[in-house]
Amino acid sequence: MSKIVFFSIPAHGHTNPTIPVVAELVKCGHDVWYYSFNEFQAKIEGTGATFISCDNYLPPISQKELNRKAGKDFAALIEMVVDTTIALDEMVCSQLKDIQPDCIVSDSVCFWGKLFAKKLAIPYICSTTTFAFNQHTAKLMKKGVTEVIRMIFGMARINKKIKLLKDYGYDVDNFVSIIQNDNDTNTIVYTSKEFQPMAETFSSKYAFVGPSIKQHKQEPVMEKSKKLVYVSLGTVLNQNKQFYHNCISAFENSEYNVIMAVGEKTDISTLGEIPGNFTIEPFVDQLAILQQADVFITHCGMNSVNESLYYGVPMVLYPLHSEQGAVAARAAELGAGIRLTSTKPKHLKHAVDEILLDKSYEENAKKLSESFHRAGGAKLAAKVIISHIKAYNVNQH
Repeated sequence: MSKIVFFSIPAHGHTNPTIPVVAELVKCGHDVWYYSFNEFQAKIEGTGATFISCDNYLPPISQKELNRKAGKDFAALIEMVVDTTIALDEMVCSQLKDIQPDCIVSDSVCFWGKLFAKKLAIPYICSTTTFAFNQHTAKLMKKGVTEVIRMIFGMARINKKIKLLKDYGYDVDNFVSIIQNDNDTNTIVYTSKEFQPMAETFSSKYAFVGPSIKQHKQEPVMEKSKKLVYVSLGTVLNQNKQFYHNCISAFENSEYNVIMAVGEKTDISTLGEIPGNFTIEPFVDQLAILQQADVFITHCGMNSVNESLYYGVPMVLYPLHSEQGAVAARAAELGAGIRLTSTKPKHLKHAVDEILLDKSYEENAKKLSESFHRAGGAKLAAKVIISHIKAYNVNQH
């Protein structure tokens, strides 16, 4: 049996797709260690894997800083990655030498996993919960002027951190070599070829396995007397009271029932009187709701869009930064949603009405759903990991 080590960042959208894969590997008799954060300990240990906490090594970061870095300040992201890598260096390198894993599976944004693999000459597999990224798809990431300016002025900070990595024995040419995989990197992508933009530009090293979603049939979340609209801005950039007020104004006493998840940082009492057709909670069971929803108003995080399309639910698309903008553009291009041009109540209502009146949105979402179900999911991802380990071992001998 194989020994496999996973790394991910402290984010639900990057961790959740790996959980069914880890469970599948453990079920097949393989030993798995997962370097993650306390927030995910129960989920990871629930798969049978060994959880290793990295919380004490993550540089202190406030919610304000996290909001700034999430898809906006690239230099700050690189600084955080390098600081985390160096903080973890002694502990992780020592443990990995003891474990002697057959491979490291690391999230595409968890660059320290990739760096450890390279430093210790351990086979590396990239786990990509966003679209696969190369020089062709990079052009789809239309960055705003502010983001570009931040990156230009941040280059001196980035180069300083790259030098620091080299001082710690990491063979790094530049920041591009950290963030971008080439066509020779074994990569698991949690979407289908049909949804991936420019899928033809990626080599056979890329396995498009579709969303990795834990199968569970839920009881209905509510009586289906009306069409159900689900609203969520995800788990990071979800403090947006004006947007929630606009949703309430758009749909209060309408012909729709609305379930809205607003995150733990939003004080629901500040949203005023809640209309009778609304259910507003800090968190909800998104997979359960999507099995019943008719429309999803989403921030276009890849995980949320994948889950929506997995259940054939068309979307109102409200991306909050460039990466989400690329996801929104693809969903709109394939006719599975409408991208908002404004979040005024009348525009929110019009977008939902349009999706429910024009059945092509639901039909297109269901076509993508079919491609996701055909792709293979967690079972295929686990097989891909083991086949890469076997191929590497054969080549070594």
